[in-house]
Amino acid sequence: MKGLFLFLAVILAALPNGLGAGADVPMAAKRIAFTFDDVPRGPGAFLDLEERAPRLVSELREHHVSQVAFFVNPGRISNSDRDEDRISFYTSAGHVIGDHSFSHPGLSRVSARAYLEDIDRSEDWLRGRPGYRPWFRFPFLDEGGPDKAKRDAIRDGLAARGLRNAHVTVDGSDWNMEQLAIDAKKSGKPIDLEALRALYVETHLQSANFADALALRAVGRSPVHVMLLHETDLAALFIGDLVDALRRDGWEIVPVDQAYADPVYAASPDVEWASGTLIEALAWEKHLPKPRWYERNDLKVANPLFAERVLNEKVR
Repeated sequence: MKGLFLFLAVILAALPNGLGAGADVPMAAKRIAFTFDDVPRGPGAFLDLEERAPRLVSELREHHVSQVAFFVNPGRISNSDRDEDRISFYTSAGHVIGDHSFSHPGLSRVSARAYLEDIDRSEDWLRGRPGYRPWFRFPFLDEGGPDKAKRDAIRDGLAARGLRNAHVTVDGSDWNMEQLAIDAKKSGKPIDLEALRALYVETHLQSANFADALALRAVGRSPVHVMLLHETDLAALFIGDLVDALRRDGWEIVPVDQAYADPVYAASPDVEWASGTLIEALAWEKHLPKPRWYERNDLKVANPLFAERVLNEKVR
C-alpha cells in the first residue's frame, strides 16, 4: 500500500499546471509585462511633459513593478523638450529600451530597403546605451500587411541585425483613448477623469483576459503576456490603478526580460495579413473561429464608449 501511495504522489506531481500541488499553491498564474511605445511622445491632455516621466516611474515603483520596456523613436527626440533626459530617467530607474524605428513608418507604406535603413538609423542611436535590448517593435504593429515578400525581407533583415520581433499579445488601443482626451480638451469639453480612469483600467483588464483566453485556444497554454501601452498622460495617471486591478484578477506583473524568454515569442506566424498581436496571428494561422481580436480595438466600438462614459454625451 505504501508503494501505491508513492506511485500516486509521483504521478500527481508530474501533472501540468501545478495539478496535484497543495491547496495553498496557486495554479499556473496569469503573467504579464508592460511595454510603452512612441518614446518620446508629445504632450497629452493633462500633464506637462516634464511631469510625465517622474510620475510614471513613481507609480511603477510604488506598485512594485520592477522592469518595463520603453520603445524609442530616436527621430522624434528634441533637445528643447529634454527628450533624451526622459529616456535616461527611465533607464536609470531600472527599465529597458528597445527599437521602435527611427521615424515611425508603417511598413505597408514604404519599401523594405527604406524600412531597414530607418531601423539602422535607430540602432545607431540606441546601441550601447544603458538598458538597451535588441528588440524591435513594429510601428502600428504593421509587419507588411498582405505583402509576404516584404514581410519576409524584414524578418530576414532583423535576424541579420541581431534583432528580435518584440511581439505583443495584449492591446487595448490606449493611443486612441489618449487622442480622444486630447481632442476633448482642445474642444473645451468637460472630461470626467474618474470615468476615464475606470474606462482605461476596464479596457486593458478586459483585453488581457481576452488575449489569455485566446492563447489557451491557440497555443494550449497561458504564455507570459506582453501588453502594448504608450508613453501617455493616461499611463502616468492610471498605471497604478491598472496594476492593482490586474493583481486583483489573478495576474502577476513580471519583468519584460522574463516575458520575452517565453518560447512563444520565437513564433513567426504565416497568415494572409501580417499585423496585430502575436496571439491574433497564431489563432488565425490555426483557423480558429472569430472573434480573434479584442472588440474595443475597433474604433466604432471604442469611441462611442468614450463619448458616453467620459464626456457624458448621448450616442445614438
